Amino acid sequence: MTTEAANRVWAAPGRVNLIGEHTDYNDGFVLPIALAERTVVRAEPLPGPPRWVTRSGGQSDEVVITVDDLTPGAVSGWAGYVAGVVWALRAEGVAVPGARLSITSDVPVGAGLSSSAALECSVLSALVDLAGADVPVPRRPGIAQHAENDYVGVPCGIMDQTASIRCQAGHALFLDCRSLEVEQVPFDPAAAGLALLVIDSNTPHAHADNEYAQRRRACEAAATTLGLPALRDVTDLDEALPRLPDPVVRKRVRHVVTENTRVLSTVDALRAGDWETVGHLFAASHASMRDDYEITVPTVDLAVSVSLEHGALGARMTGGGFGGCVLALVPEEQTQTVRAAVEDAYAAAGYAAPTSFLAQASDGATRL
Repeated sequence: MTTEAANRVWAAPGRVNLIGEHTDYNDGFVLPIALAERTVVRAEPLPGPPRWVTRSGGQSDEVVITVDDLTPGAVSGWAGYVAGVVWALRAEGVAVPGARLSITSDVPVGAGLSSSAALECSVLSALVDLAGADVPVPRRPGIAQHAENDYVGVPCGIMDQTASIRCQAGHALFLDCRSLEVEQVPFDPAAAGLALLVIDSNTPHAHADNEYAQRRRACEAAATTLGLPALRDVTDLDEALPRLPDPVVRKRVRHVVTENTRVLSTVDALRAGDWETVGHLFAASHASMRDDYEITVPTVDLAVSVSLEHGALGARMTGGGFGGCVLALVPEEQTQTVRAAVEDAYAAAGYAAPTSFLAQASDGATRL
């Protein structure tokens, strides 16, 4: 094998969103970090008629995607994300070469850590390079989002793909989801004697389901009622809420508007090294997701409350909701205490055992 062939490996990470949940599709602000856990694609050109032969680790069968499959929804399951990327790149005018793609990943699936974006962005990076195409990095998240929204049919915002491609190690990515401007904000809890503990509730997280879509529709309808392009443009919550007749919609709007404010405050606190305030903002964000957006479930609520009771500065659910993971900002010396307390609480409640790991702010998509 030539050195060139041996190096035809690309990777893209999962992510955790520090704060800013369900703000991305409302043209708001988010603050994710990329994880060390990532999806890896080994890609080789495949001569002959364009086709994309894919195999995923743990799956015994190959999936062959042809030009005839490049119609939204034609390929389902995990391979649909691969087909979607090919489809979206071709829509951008990229002459995507046929390829054999071997995919492995250590990003937990169904945990709200954006395993789908990691898959999309690793495949996209590989195919762009194999095509020798000039696709600017800032443009790539939008192509991956197009694949997920319009081929797979998941109405996600652009945060996940942007984080998977544009994050930098040691930093959180402050993203304006309207302008797509980014700022790298230093994020080094270890320097302050802290750790970011990710607790997987092992409650399956399905952000493609109807609940997610319902909330997005409610936000869009509220913005229309208020005569605004998006909820990001609400400047006076006290003035806006009485104009919305549905009490449930008012709660949804209150979450989005206050969550945007919390993202901005978290960025300021990180710049100032004020980790106590960051923790308070995490906790306030979780309360808003629980009470106003109503996307938490008992398993994640329990992990948050127990983490706070055992010394976490702050804790919150991360991801689209209805399961998934909790972030806990914990003094390093209390990490094991928090882990054990959550495990004991889950056992006492009769829940499946949680798993946990320490998150490191890592680099985005790269060729290995």
